[in-house]
Amino acid sequence: MKRFDRLERIRRMDPVKDSAEIYRLSAAFEFPWDYTRALELALYRTYAVPGIGRLLAETAELTDRSQKRYDDTVLLLDTVLEHGFAAGESRTAIRRINQMHRSYDISDDDMRYVLATFVVVPRRWIDTYGWRRLSRHEVVATTEYYRTLGRHMGIPDIPGTYEEFASLLDAYEQDHFAWDERSRQVSDATLDLMASWYPRPLAPLLRTATLALLDEPLLRAFRYEAPGAATTSLVRRAVRTRGRLVRLLPPRRSPHFARQNREVKGYPNGYQVAGLGTRPVPGMGGCPVRHRGTSAADAAE
Repeated sequence: MKRFDRLERIRRMDPVKDSAEIYRLSAAFEFPWDYTRALELALYRTYAVPGIGRLLAETAELTDRSQKRYDDTVLLLDTVLEHGFAAGESRTAIRRINQMHRSYDISDDDMRYVLATFVVVPRRWIDTYGWRRLSRHEVVATTEYYRTLGRHMGIPDIPGTYEEFASLLDAYEQDHFAWDERSRQVSDATLDLMASWYPRPLAPLLRTATLALLDEPLLRAFRYEAPGAATTSLVRRAVRTRGRLVRLLPPRRSPHFARQNREVKGYPNGYQVAGLGTRPVPGMGGCPVRHRGTSAADAAE
């Protein structure tokens, strides 16, 4: 297999009908490292919306149990990617996601914004740092994949195209990004978690490198001091160089799913999908009962 053979295969597929398979090829074969980093950044961006950041702080999941929350999120999303929407494991994963979300008063606008980050942030990351840019087939397929996930989650008024998702994301961040002390606590806990994956002496360096990859609206919302221009340029150039080096490697012959990442540490003896995630008790810890429309996943059960 040559370096661009898989891309040619993707271009021969239907980006709507074959969206789940195209997304799996792109995320698990072509760009597994980039998708991991980009989806981490996608979720991280949501903390800068005070309503989302405060809720995450109130649950204490990302401040007191950061590793477990990270692992559970990665593994639930990874299950759907690996097995497809029709599989029993995937229906269980989506049901667990819905059960957790419905335990809190989350607005449909916030849910649509979070979904938009999954669509838009990976495309922008890969086009900037990946070993090649995403093809139009991959962009359309990724959009359709997350539109399908959004329908399974019961999210109304989902954008129909990548461009509509991008416009939604940019407008929502412009209108809602703002300083909030609780959001900053969640952000700090996340940065500490990322640093914990590496030897302790590297923590300050890793924090600086992470901040260098953030854009100015995020830094301003969290009130972080931006690294110097030289540091920012060096870090971003290093990540781009990694992409150029990957381009020279032979294509991956087996899929790499997020559950195989070294950052997932909480289940050394394996896990059951039904056991992942939290089980909030309504009425406790700021956890009201949330009634959202029936999702496709729930209707299938």
